[in-house]
Amino acid sequence: MSYDLAVWEGERPADDKTAGRDFDDLYDRYIDSEVEEPPSERIAAYVAALLERWCDLTEDEEDTSPWSTGPLIGEASGPLIYFPVRWSMAEEASPYAAAVAESMGLICFDVQQNRLRP
Repeated sequence: MSYDLAVWEGERPADDKTAGRDFDDLYDRYIDSEVEEPPSERIAAYVAALLERWCDLTEDEEDTSPWSTGPLIGEASGPLIYFPVRWSMAEEASPYAAAVAESMGLICFDVQQNRLRP
């Protein structure tokens, strides 16, 4: 089981409902599409910042990575990354991921709770 987060570039939505619609639109366009698009520079920088704290799952020899998939950058497309966090590490990793997104001017959306992260 995993805890899913979405992070994207753009204007901060006015509320959770708008954010949910924005996420659905971005997901359809960039993740659930047959056209593969490389991650934007800002999303690639975001992933790099996450990997400074915890290693990529593909390099995790000690089972300490919170990511449920690897390579983590593989979950990014264009201005969006939609990625799973190990449920057992979600309490630690998801607030950190949200804080990094905020510090970089990105939007973080909690898919489970259908709400924006601060």
